[in-house]
Amino acid sequence: MASQEQTTDPDIYAESGVIRPDFLDQVSAAVSAGDTDQLAELTEPLHESEMGDLIAALEPSERQELVALLGDRFDYSALTHIDDAIRLEIITVLPNEQIALALQELDSDDAVYILEDMDEGEQADILGRIPFTERIRLRRSLDYPEDSAGRRMQADFVAVPPYWNVGQTIDYLRDNADLPERFSQIFVIDPTFRLVGAVDLDRILREQREVRIEDIMRETRHAVPAEMDQEEAAQIFERYDLLSAAVIDENERLVGVLTIDDVVDVIQEEAEEDILALGGVGDEELSDSVIETTRSRFTWLMINLGTAVLASFVIGLFDATIQEMVALAVLMPIVASMGGNAGTQTMTVTVRALATRELDIYNAGRIIRRETLVGLLNGVLFAVVIGIVATLWFWTPGLGVVIAIAMVVNMVCAALAGIFVPLILDRMKVDPAVASSVFVTTVTDVVGFFAFLGLAAVWFGI
Repeated sequence: MASQEQTTDPDIYAESGVIRPDFLDQVSAAVSAGDTDQLAELTEPLHESEMGDLIAALEPSERQELVALLGDRFDYSALTHIDDAIRLEIITVLPNEQIALALQELDSDDAVYILEDMDEGEQADILGRIPFTERIRLRRSLDYPEDSAGRRMQADFVAVPPYWNVGQTIDYLRDNADLPERFSQIFVIDPTFRLVGAVDLDRILREQREVRIEDIMRETRHAVPAEMDQEEAAQIFERYDLLSAAVIDENERLVGVLTIDDVVDVIQEEAEEDILALGGVGDEELSDSVIETTRSRFTWLMINLGTAVLASFVIGLFDATIQEMVALAVLMPIVASMGGNAGTQTMTVTVRALATRELDIYNAGRIIRRETLVGLLNGVLFAVVIGIVATLWFWTPGLGVVIAIAMVVNMVCAALAGIFVPLILDRMKVDPAVASSVFVTTVTDVVGFFAFLGLAAVWFGI
């Protein structure tokens, strides 16, 4: 979301990075007293992101009252910096007419961000209260898929024909009041609005007035299709060090611009999404209710239960062996745990490499060989350690040999599972960040238990 130039008060945060309790108490007191002037004095210097942190820190009833008391003085762009649940909680109590007026003051990408989580009826009513031109722009962005570049783009941009000269362009920039507040490049379009090039603003300022735009424009090699996933668009920005990029439709017509501040938000969101997915908690947010949180975690916990039962079934196959040698029950969690940790390490690296497109068919073989050798080397090293520990612990050299061999086997299998499971899921068009953890853990548990208990049964003839 685009940020606005505002005076920032760094003293509202404690050293821990949270809102200072005394500042929060002042705001709460002003809200409780209905003191609009005091509330405005406290919040007016805040940047939109700081205002978002303040809203999140307040009690639910205080949030709604704060917005109501500030009225026209409330910066609605702050709503783009808070959890979806908190934003909807505030918006649902505001009149649609007030929301429509507020959205007209925001950049189009911020307005879309607020509108996209509302139900269709509310969306239609609010859009119906917005002037036609702006309504069409917002509706076009909302029609693009969720998490696409079209949803993230700003519909306001600067475009000129190639036959204009620098002087005409500068005069246009000075005289047109409807241009975006901030921009770093000017796009060049033909009469059908097809994108033909772009000129950086600094180049415009350095040229003579009579120079034609087509003579100084550059080809826009990194235009972003509106249907492109926002994560892929962010990777283009990262790869080519872009500050902004044109967004085009399927006919290569210019429909918007994607800016670096939006891309930073995308990168942060995608990183958070991957971390949450690896933990099996989906798109959970801190503001979610108990029921919502329980529902989001239940599915993968149920799958985990199934895989745990499978691992227990493997243990059950060797119940007689365990009864004959109780030491096996003491040591077998070590083998499974070490394999699980090793598999998780490899899986995390693999999932991240797939997400950033660093892992592909050209280097997959080399990475597989590397991870296999790493698993083998770590397996041998830890096999020596645990073999000595087991021998000294139970005074049974054969037990040390068995657990050492099982450790090597499970560490190698863990490395292979950590890279092959995400690769297979990615090839099957299943998000590896979401599903990999359960399957890798299953492999390491089953292989670990089977290798250790099976070798023990053979070695000791039980």
